[in-house]
Formats: sequence, structure tokens, C-alpha cells
Amino acid sequence: MPIELKMPALSPTMEEGTLAKWLVKEGDVVKSGDLLAEIETDKATMEFEAVDEGTISQLVVAEGTEGVKVGAVIALIQGEDEAPAPAKAAAKAEAAPKAEVKAVEKPGAEAPAASAAKAAEPASKSPAQDDRVKASPLAKRLASAQGIDLANVSGSGPGGRVVKADLDASAGTAKPAAAASAPASQTAPKPTAASAPVAGVGDDIPQEVVKLSNMRKVIARRLTESMQQSPHIYLTVDIQLDALLKLRGQLNASLETRGVKLSVNDLLIKALAVALMEVPDCNVSFAGDTLVQYKRADISVAVAIPGGLITPIIKGADSKSVAAIATEAKDLAQRAKEGKLQPGEYQGGTASISNMGMFGIKQFTAVINPPQAMIMAVGSGEKRPYIVNDALATATIMTATGSFDHRAIDGAVGAQLMQAFKRLVENPLGMLA
Repeated sequence: MPIELKMPALSPTMEEGTLAKWLVKEGDVVKSGDLLAEIETDKATMEFEAVDEGTISQLVVAEGTEGVKVGAVIALIQGEDEAPAPAKAAAKAEAAPKAEVKAVEKPGAEAPAASAAKAAEPASKSPAQDDRVKASPLAKRLASAQGIDLANVSGSGPGGRVVKADLDASAGTAKPAAAASAPASQTAPKPTAASAPVAGVGDDIPQEVVKLSNMRKVIARRLTESMQQSPHIYLTVDIQLDALLKLRGQLNASLETRGVKLSVNDLLIKALAVALMEVPDCNVSFAGDTLVQYKRADISVAVAIPGGLITPIIKGADSKSVAAIATEAKDLAQRAKEGKLQPGEYQGGTASISNMGMFGIKQFTAVINPPQAMIMAVGSGEKRPYIVNDALATATIMTATGSFDHRAIDGAVGAQLMQAFKRLVENPLGMLA
């Protein structure tokens, strides 16, 4: 009996995902540990591995399909010791997975079950629609889109089924379906995404409609909820960086033989973590009628990745050395950009830091990342006129703005955290003790 491959839950909160890409095709032999697919969750695109051995007999869900529910059958694997199912049994096995996929079809798209019903209609239908032509769901979709008559394609899949590889092999030789041969003059061209005007915008403006990824949808939802549900209060301080920059240079010189190079952000992560330990009333989360107070500082670091933003976590940053923070931050940022983070590496955290100084941004305010109650927004360090020892001088100044959830953190408590952060950055040896 075929083994059902189901959509996995790649994070504790995952309910559905996008089957971004198949890394195998029908007829491939797989073993435990082989990569089967790339699945896009609300935070990252993750690889899905096989746990069983056998031959991929059917890819039930086409790559690019969105909203695939956790637990839905996405493929079938034929065990190595199993004989191919008879044609009648294969047709029955094919019908069942299609019924499950019906729930994940895009709005407006024809459900596979409906297609099967049409295929059973009398002989007025074309061979491509006829039930006697066995083809995988993916091959049927591609054939329909390309106008290929499946009756003219030889199948190499189980029981003579037409699979995607057969369409690729017959490209240019298969006869088009009747519907595709209609003269172009009989059908008005559909507007493309690039030419379709957006409501409320002039139709003479060149534009493109870009579909939102799962990540962008979740970012939009969570940030909207944060601004609507968490009353933000913003506190800003100017911080002199010269002492920190000098210490960074000295530390980098001593760490060079170990292959470690500290960034300014690594030291700021450490400063925020130590400040949270000094002002524990800011290291909290609001939870309705309770307040959760954390005993260590796990700092979420905002990292820009293609299509969105993710916040990998430096856990226990208050007790780690700056060298350890630098090494871990570099590794997490690299794997975040490659979409290879595990859920536990970006879910959680007790506070966040977002640094846009590398873009030349002088000052900004950041949106709190729920359920956290604060985020530190850091601007660029720049030479400014500044009072040093009661005299006007030129110093390297950075502006930092803390965003606080006023339900959990009062303004005076937030101010204490900003003071502690400023003191630690301006006297950095204190945070290394």
C-alpha cells in the first residue's frame, strides 16, 4: 500500500504552508534523509526530508500551491517491496488524494474533484479531459496551461501515467489540445499583472501586481496587531560612541588570531542584554491579567532577508562573551538569509534590537515584536558637536530610541533602561565585567 507523505508542521504555530518547490519527480527512488521539497512557512523556506524509502509514485500537490493544510497528503511513495498497483486500483488511489487537495486549491481555481467529475462526462470531452488518459495532477495542470493533448503523450509513470518529465520530453512534438488551436482573434487577450490597473490608481501609470508571500502576509498581520493592541511609548537618547569604538578596535586586534571580528551591533546586543538584567521590569511580556518576567535576556536581532524580516535570537546574551555573541550573530544572520533557521532559533526572545545605522539612518522608531514589550531602534554613529567635559567638542554620537509596550512598562521604568543602556555603551568595560 502506498505511503502517504503529508504536509509537515515545521513550527509549533504552523497551520498551513506553501509547497514552494519539489526537489524530486515522479519515478524517483528516495531513501531516508533525501531532500524532497522546499516548504515556505510564515517565517522561512525550509527543506523537507524523507523518512521512508521507496519510489515517488505521485506528486499530489503541485509546487507553488499555497494554503496547504498541515497533515494534507502531498505525495505518495511506493515501497521498494511493493508491486505497482493495477490500473483500476491506481485510479482509485489517485482519486482519494485529489479530494484532500480540494481544500487547498486557490480561490477561483477549478477543484481537482470537479475536474474528475467533468472527465466522467460523455465522449464530447477532449482526450485530455477523458478519464482514460492517466496523468499526474501536475502533468494535467501543465498540459492544460500549455494546450497539450495528453492523448498524444506517452506516459512513463506507474501504469503508463503521464508525468511532468513526459511533457518535457515531448515538448514541441505533442499536438495541442483543440481549445488551444482556436484563432487568437476569437479570444480577447487577458490583461497581465503588469498591465492590470490597481483600483484607485490611474490606469496610465505603469505598474505591477506582486502576490504577497506567506512571510509578508504574517509580517503585515503581526505588525498591525502590535500597533493596534500595544500602546507604544517612545524614549530617545543620544549616546557617545567613541569609547565603545576604541574598545572594539582593541578587542578585534586581540581576537584576530581566533578569526572573530566584532561589529558595533555585537557590542550593542551585549549592552542591551546587561541593561535588561539591571532593569528587570523591562524584561517582561504582557499576558492579559498577568505579567511574565524573564530571568535572562534573549535578544532578537532584526535581520533583513529577501521578501521580509526575521529576528534570530541570541539566547542568554547577558551571560555570553562578546566574542560568542559575534560568532553566533554572524552564523544566525547567514542562515536566516539562506532560509535555514530552525523555529527555535527565531521564535521567542525577551526583547529586540533593530540597527539601521549601516544605511545612514540617523533616528527611527521600531514596532514592538509581540509578545515582547520593548525594542531598541539604533541609528548611525556620526560626528556631531557635543558637550564633552563641559566643553564643546566633536564626538561620535548615536541616537537610540526604545519602543515600550505601555501596558507592561511605565515611562519612568523605560527611562531607567535607556539610562542603563547609554551608560553601558559610553563606559563599555562595565558590560564586560
